[in-house]
Amino acid sequence: MCSHQDKGYFHIYTGNGKGKTTAAFGLALRAVMAGKTVYIGQFVKGIEYNETKWAAYVPGVEIHQFGRGCFIEREPCEEDVRLAEAGLMASREALECGRYDLVILDELTIALHYKLLSLEAVKEAICARAPHTEAVATGRYAPQALIDMADIATEMKELRHYYTKGVLARDGIDH
Repeated sequence: MCSHQDKGYFHIYTGNGKGKTTAAFGLALRAVMAGKTVYIGQFVKGIEYNETKWAAYVPGVEIHQFGRGCFIEREPCEEDVRLAEAGLMASREALECGRYDLVILDELTIALHYKLLSLEAVKEAICARAPHTEAVATGRYAPQALIDMADIATEMKELRHYYTKGVLARDGIDH
């Protein structure tokens, strides 16, 4: 019989506020420091951010990007769909294989929101995870069906942000 320590749970960090990816990466660091292995699949993102650099210095962490960048200035295209689907396939393997204690699906809900992935395929991947594997999905616009599956669901709510005063993303703080 497995104890609650052996069971992997499913978390969602969503909402319009800052901190979803930061919370997931904080959990990843905590897991690695406890001797656990971590896989991070970043959907939509396709450039090196400061958050991706630490894996080169910390054993036990893999970060893979499955995107070409944000959709702020363009609509998603077939290449975006192809990359997201490849990301879900790779992430499903990471969830199922049992090699990873923690699998983070960063900006997964954005990929769902833009219809790069089907909700059913995402739900199947999360449900297929190895019993001990903890899974985390991040991003705005988490669908209710995914929230209903979660063991932990956290909504980040923006109360104030200096961006509204013209302060752009700051190196080492916001990216």
